Amino acid sequence: MSVALRLDHLCKSFDEHVVLDDVSIDVEAGECVTVLGPSGVGKSTILRIIAGLDTATRGTILLGDQDMSAVPAEQRGVSMMFQQPLLFPHLDVLDNVAFAARAAGKGRRAARDHARDYLHVVQLGNLAHRRAGALSGGQAQRVALARALAATPRVLLLDEPFSALDPTLRTEMHDLLRQVRAELRPTIVLVTHDQQEAAVLSDRIAVLLEARFAQVAAPREIYTQPATLAVHRMMGGLNEIPGTLHSHGDGTVHRSVLGDHEITGDLPPGPGTLVFRHESVRVHSAGTTGAAITGTVMEARVMGARQRLRIDPDAGGASVWAEVDIAQPFPPGASINLSVPIEARHVIAGMARQPGRVPSAAPATQK
Repeated sequence: MSVALRLDHLCKSFDEHVVLDDVSIDVEAGECVTVLGPSGVGKSTILRIIAGLDTATRGTILLGDQDMSAVPAEQRGVSMMFQQPLLFPHLDVLDNVAFAARAAGKGRRAARDHARDYLHVVQLGNLAHRRAGALSGGQAQRVALARALAATPRVLLLDEPFSALDPTLRTEMHDLLRQVRAELRPTIVLVTHDQQEAAVLSDRIAVLLEARFAQVAAPREIYTQPATLAVHRMMGGLNEIPGTLHSHGDGTVHRSVLGDHEITGDLPPGPGTLVFRHESVRVHSAGTTGAAITGTVMEARVMGARQRLRIDPDAGGASVWAEVDIAQPFPPGASINLSVPIEARHVIAGMARQPGRVPSAAPATQK
């Protein structure tokens, strides 16, 4: 059922507006790759070009070893699922799912038997004869997924199909898609602007910014080792500390108003911005040994079972954001110590966008 997909130097322009500029990626058979980016950046255009609903200005698309350039949309073996289910209101659930098989020339009974298999995959076998208009939003999207899968596509394209659902239903659809992947192993290209959804569902994330892929990597790497500040921000990163990189013994340290922080990896001396996830910051009561950064909690935002703290370091400079358990007593005005584990530190080399005050004397290195 699944094949590898290759986008090779894909470009798309509308008059003078460049939407995609030299976009290339290889998606392995059975892999789920998410194209993540802000609204209007060209994510859906990639799906439309793969599906044959739009034409690239330049570049090629390969499904397996086959060049799709001259292949009509209906012959590509690709299914696309949209934000809205787009079910046929005059048909019941079973015949909606059987539509692709009927369109391909299968008889009614064979098409319905085929459709029942996929209704069971999405756990809606008991609703086969319900009218599409009588379904809830979550049920309708399950039917739309079953219809897309019943076409036995070589590649399944998902264009923000869960964005209109409430958080509980969205989580249920995420769980269902994971089950579908385990059972059927489809090749999937998912488009979303939700970084959490991308992380939950993807083998790899391709961050699309300014018409190009800024980084393509596994979710953990995208989160903790962003290639650029733009990628860091796209993934919800909040902490950016400008400073400079210096050789220190056999390693490298990042020097800023927060002090010297040892960095893993081999980076050349020069300007660099220290980034780290707010979830990785460790916050301690004032005076805790081993947490050399001192500061004051300026804001505490409740985030369900967690709270997000904005901390102003005593040394000045940019605020530091941390996320801790809601039960921890860190109200605004509290004096705290904080630390950032070495494995959570990452430096993006180059001139920082925000000026930082670098201390003239090198304080103790944070191990």
